[in-house]
Amino acid sequence: MSSGTSSGSSLVQNSGSEEELKALMDQRKRKRMQSNRESARRSRMRKQKHLDDLMAQVNQLRKENGQILTALNITTQQYIGVEAENSVLRTQMAELNTRLESLNEILRCMNANNISGNGLFSDGPHFNDSFINSWNPPLMNQPIMASMDMFQYC
Repeated sequence: MSSGTSSGSSLVQNSGSEEELKALMDQRKRKRMQSNRESARRSRMRKQKHLDDLMAQVNQLRKENGQILTALNITTQQYIGVEAENSVLRTQMAELNTRLESLNEILRCMNANNISGNGLFSDGPHFNDSFINSWNPPLMNQPIMASMDMFQYC
């Protein structure tokens, strides 16, 4: 009988331990679930912060892109203006080169006549007024400019 009593008390003791063990496992499970929830919350917060950072970066890049496009448009307009001015200057240079060549031709003719001794320029280079008036190149009142590279033929 003593063995029956001892096994009965042992059974009561084991069931108490099992309840404590079950309570301990439930507590650990709740603690793990709480920890997992907290970890998931932190993960969501990190993900949201990363998303916010990316959106801020997108907005900054869009702003910079707009500034670059504005600068590009201004530069393009300036380039078009410079190209137009260069075109005008090239046209003026061609016209001036033509006028200079005409003047050089006149000088060559004058020098040739002066050297030949026909007496046209005996007391210096005088022009017949009809000769000057018949030669009326465009933009006659514009100054003639020359650069050093124009004198390479002298």
